Amino acid sequence: MATINSIQPLWDSLFTEQAGMQDANQVQEGMPIFEDVFRDMLDTVKQTDAEKNEAEYLLATGQLDNPSVRSIASAKALLSVQLLAELRNRALDAYSEISRMSI
Repeated sequence: MATINSIQPLWDSLFTEQAGMQDANQVQEGMPIFEDVFRDMLDTVKQTDAEKNEAEYLLATGQLDNPSVRSIASAKALLSVQLLAELRNRALDAYSEISRMSI
């Protein structure tokens, strides 16, 4: 089973020394784009679901000594799916707000 890692920031600093940067591409080099964050979340959902399925299989075949491992794996899988759904909902809300803005 995988260990739970501590929360890490998505980027080191947001727009540090922005005034000194000439090109907009230089600002975005250090920042992950939404696509990368969303793909990482999808990978996390796939990984936690695989861990849950493995724990359920081991529990069903009697190879799992500690049944709480299955409960923990199920909770991690559920939380990762909920986080992915919330990320999608927030992105759609932000997009709809931007599209309603008059220019």
